[in-house]
Amino acid sequence: MKPFSIAGIQMRTSTAFPNVEAMKTKLDLLMTIYPWVDMVMFSELCAYGPHTTHAQAVPGEFEQEMCAMAAKHGIWLLPGSIFELKDEKIYNTATVIDPEGSVVTRYRKMFPFYPYEVGVTGGNEFCVFDVPDVGRFGVSICYDMWIPETTRTLAVMGAEVILHPTLTGTIDREIELSIARASAAINQCYFFDINGLDAGGSGRSIVVGPEGRVVYQADVNEEFIPIEINLEKVRRSRELGVLRLGQPMKSFRDRPVEFDVYTPGLKHPHLEGLGPLIKPKRVQELGELEIKDETRAHELPKHIITSFRPPSEQTP
Repeated sequence: MKPFSIAGIQMRTSTAFPNVEAMKTKLDLLMTIYPWVDMVMFSELCAYGPHTTHAQAVPGEFEQEMCAMAAKHGIWLLPGSIFELKDEKIYNTATVIDPEGSVVTRYRKMFPFYPYEVGVTGGNEFCVFDVPDVGRFGVSICYDMWIPETTRTLAVMGAEVILHPTLTGTIDREIELSIARASAAINQCYFFDINGLDAGGSGRSIVVGPEGRVVYQADVNEEFIPIEINLEKVRRSRELGVLRLGQPMKSFRDRPVEFDVYTPGLKHPHLEGLGPLIKPKRVQELGELEIKDETRAHELPKHIITSFRPPSEQTP
């Protein structure tokens, strides 16, 4: 098997100014220290930060600069993502560049972090690409992995490595680390989850192998994360099972049922009863929900409304 190495760059980013020059400097330094690395990836929205005011056309100047860096070092490059402005819509878009400096594919994040990633439109196309003589790779961004069907689809499409730039600075990072491990195990693939620092996240990037074991987990400081992968481990895991036990990919293939929950147009009363996708509101002193323009009390499930009443006022 041809050796292949992927390096994640966990770096500090700012929203006050572009981080593009810092990315170039980090990449130059990484390749000086680790000239054997074949692919490099940055975190989500690393170049300009998480403000949609920086949305720009793709292809554009940033992509051209990153293509030049990939060609300079002869590497595959996924320079995080940027906000793309197209047809009066904004997407969260990642570009994959080959060692000749050509764009191989682009991926638009399917699940923006609603209701927080306001004003961003989700994409609708999965993204896999082949590295000749190595294997198939898939691209996913941040909140996508909370919708496990996205990762499973990439695996079914043949992805043996999932590249997952993320931007997480919130208190659910611990949960995400668990999701990364579970995603790798149930799809029997490598999972590279690269986070940023400061405006770009709270670090703790993680690389997981095809049996759910942590290959490396970063701390909360700037780090280079060069990892040599072995895709034979993916293929053996998918052939013989996770730790030679469960074979989830084969079990999914040979499933005895179809999942009716995915039937287009089918209504699901439980999901319909969850209420609108909005930010939680502050609870008033008397225990009633503070209802703003986004929703009305009668639109919320009864059990949610009653659960905020003082115990003496709740009905059995």
